[in-house]
Amino acid sequence: MTTLRLTVAQALLRFLANQYTERDGERRRLVAGCWGIFGHGNVAGIGQALLEHGEMPYIQGRNEQAMVHAAVGYARQSNRLSTYACTTSIGPGATNLVTGAALATINHLPVLLLPGDVFATRRADPVLQQLESQHGRDVSVNDCLRPVSRYFDRIWRPEALIPSALEAMRVLTDPVETGAVTLALPQDVQAEAHDWPAEFFAERVWHVHRPGPDPRSVAEAAQRIRAAERPLIIAGGGVHHSGAEQALRELVEATGIPVSETQAGRGSLRFDHPGELGSIGHTGTAVSDDIARTADLVIGVGTRYSDFTTASGTLFANPDVRFVNVNITSADAHKQAATAVVGDARTALTALHRELAGHRVAEDYVAEYRAGAREWAAVIDRVTRPADPAERPGQAEVLGALDDVLDDRDVIINAAGSMPEDLNKLWRAKEARQYHVEYGYSCMGYEIPAAIGARLADPSREVFALVGDGTYLMMPTELVTAAQEGVKITVVVVQNHGYASIGGLSEKVGGERFGTAYRFRAADGTFTGEPLPVDLAANARSLGVQVLRADTVGELREALRTARAAERPTAVYVETDPAKTQLPPEAWWDVPVAEVSTRESTRRAREQYEEHARGQRHHL
Repeated sequence: MTTLRLTVAQALLRFLANQYTERDGERRRLVAGCWGIFGHGNVAGIGQALLEHGEMPYIQGRNEQAMVHAAVGYARQSNRLSTYACTTSIGPGATNLVTGAALATINHLPVLLLPGDVFATRRADPVLQQLESQHGRDVSVNDCLRPVSRYFDRIWRPEALIPSALEAMRVLTDPVETGAVTLALPQDVQAEAHDWPAEFFAERVWHVHRPGPDPRSVAEAAQRIRAAERPLIIAGGGVHHSGAEQALRELVEATGIPVSETQAGRGSLRFDHPGELGSIGHTGTAVSDDIARTADLVIGVGTRYSDFTTASGTLFANPDVRFVNVNITSADAHKQAATAVVGDARTALTALHRELAGHRVAEDYVAEYRAGAREWAAVIDRVTRPADPAERPGQAEVLGALDDVLDDRDVIINAAGSMPEDLNKLWRAKEARQYHVEYGYSCMGYEIPAAIGARLADPSREVFALVGDGTYLMMPTELVTAAQEGVKITVVVVQNHGYASIGGLSEKVGGERFGTAYRFRAADGTFTGEPLPVDLAANARSLGVQVLRADTVGELREALRTARAAERPTAVYVETDPAKTQLPPEAWWDVPVAEVSTRESTRRAREQYEEHARGQRHHL
């Protein structure tokens, strides 16, 4: 047997460089490269291997959490067929991965984590940054990655790498199980040499299959659809992961069944498709939520029914409503006591289309939801386009300016704050991969690194990261990476002097916006003084990107056009008018309110909370 003598780190990188995915004839390198920040736990292992062999492209990160976000942004834009590895030292570098790992796993997006770990041999014990757990000497800080990883292993011996690396690749490429995969690498083992079988480094292709649903479940689902008078499809992220947009469109055009979308499913149909109702749930459109309240059958496709989608169990109010769920994950397919169609979304929708041949909903139902969609389109026009371009924009008008400038293939990225709500209601998704809002974990700080990942995944697309001041202050660090690597992204920094989303929620639940404004303390000790003199534009410029300032809607449009045409990473800074408020929610969200309080605002909020909560139900 031919063998190669390599360190564990060298062997791992050579192995990763030869892993590929294939689906529908499209072949991609599974691990496109490695983000890394080096410390004593990985510099002599993974760091040396990256230097020596050069088979794995390296990107220098500035924040470990941000590295994972960049890998996730890349994976999402790559339809989960490719991702990045992220390497860190033991200690704070490794624990900084936890937030990113949780985001990846919750959103079912693949990322490979390679944190350093303690000495397997215990020669240096305790090593710098070692936890020294007294209830388990084999416990290190990396164990905090276990609950947020889909697969976790610690490579105590070189021989263990082979089965573990193969299993890691299986999980990364499995559409049901994928998420964060962690291989913790003791720093002495990383540098240890071993004789590896040459076959370990052979090119290996992981075929991403499209499992078909059981024909009986398809027939039962079709029977329920034929019997329904007011069916509604909810398109979730699984539509995009499967590449099922065309299959969905063909089903809708044949049957007339309308489509609402979750945050992850936006763009499943183009915004002007006659069957498209926009987003659903707490941040949904009026037409979508109105149809959902009266639907007698809800057909979920690739959705996990989060509380935002269901309005915390209050949205589907028809007493006779039933559910059909198409999902590759059995646990999600069976939610809402549904008729479960377990399988790949594209394959299952094609099978349903065949089974429903000749079926179409009543034309008065079609006329009803299309009229509602036209009414909502008028709302979008009204709130996103100001009468005077010399006005200071509100947040909705920022989205209108972006809509005017972006073309069909440009990508808009967001994750947290008040903007996901406005985007979900008001954005006109023109293409399947345009709308990139991470709302499974809604993680502040995701946007800028994810924009880098999305641009690396498809350099032919312009990528716009939309960030509020709160998110920007959390994690602007990868602007340095964008400048260093020449990754052209546009970051739209929206200054509204605080946590606007939570401020609004705080007011609704009787919290009176406590602790949500970025202001000096007033004489009474509250944060109601003047806004803090923070210059985010100057900060962005100091991190190496070009900065454009805009004070009016007209200036914002021009700045966005300039940024789009630029050849280097650019930030567009705009301060919004807080007097221009958001549209109110079209459906409820369950955020418990204090049951007793001395404050009148809280008591009123509790009364409203109890009234809404009476509408919650389990669908059985």
